Amino acid sequence: MPRFGPVLTAMVTPFTDDGALDLDGTAKLAAWLVEQGNDALVVTGTTGEASVLTDEEQVEVWRAVRGAVDVPLVAGSGTNDTAHAAHLTAQAAGAGMDGVLVVAPYYNRPSQAGMDAHFRAVAAATELPVILYDIPVRTGRKVATDTLLRLVAEVPNIVAVKDAAGNPAESARLVADAPDGFELYSGDDALTLPLLAVGAVGTIGVATHWCAAEVGAMIRAFQAGDVAGAARINAGLIESYDFETGDASPNPIPSKAMLRVLGLPVGQCRLPMGPAPDGLEDRARQVLHNLGRPGF
Repeated sequence: MPRFGPVLTAMVTPFTDDGALDLDGTAKLAAWLVEQGNDALVVTGTTGEASVLTDEEQVEVWRAVRGAVDVPLVAGSGTNDTAHAAHLTAQAAGAGMDGVLVVAPYYNRPSQAGMDAHFRAVAAATELPVILYDIPVRTGRKVATDTLLRLVAEVPNIVAVKDAAGNPAESARLVADAPDGFELYSGDDALTLPLLAVGAVGTIGVATHWCAAEVGAMIRAFQAGDVAGAARINAGLIESYDFETGDASPNPIPSKAMLRVLGLPVGQCRLPMGPAPDGLEDRARQVLHNLGRPGF
């Protein structure tokens, strides 16, 4: 069993209608996600709109989720400012977190040496397990495989990577050359099955807000050797993968629309993401209908 389980959701952060943090809604959503089959939750990550939360709000979210569920929790505590990320990361253990997710520095476009030093400094701020997050489409810079290998070999509490780099061949090399105990999580729902084939242990997903059970079944089927069965389940999830983000409604706008349709109080996204475009909730209902959800 992976350290944090195979199915994690990068949870959205609920807001009220006027854009304030909704801690009651946060607790309710966390409990509901666990009921749906999530083994653990990642809070205040990209999908949790961390970039528009204050530090105080992030810690409030961590505490609210910790009070609502007893599964492992991973705090998104990375920023593009090393000192800031280290300061925030240092607060995670006291808020009841079981690990931290540290994204590569975005916007700055640092060198590989700069990213190496950044991750080491942030990891040194905590004794918690650290998951590095490689998502070049958002950060503007790929964390090189050699950089990742050096970090996981030399920094004891860097234990995993959330891989949203979109290159399964490089992911395979990372898994093959990494030390024992290293874990790779898919950070791109559409590539979870391909990444399982090269050694991923699970997913930190977005569509798992509404299809955690199906994703869990897919992972179990693959691990049991039923590759055809896993492929069939995956085929039924492609519409959900397509729904979760796009140019007109980037993640997490669609996930919040889906959760509103499901009756969960998550509100809209804060600017600059902003409100959902017209018709998105109707499309969410169609996705649920095609998944066979009762009432849709």
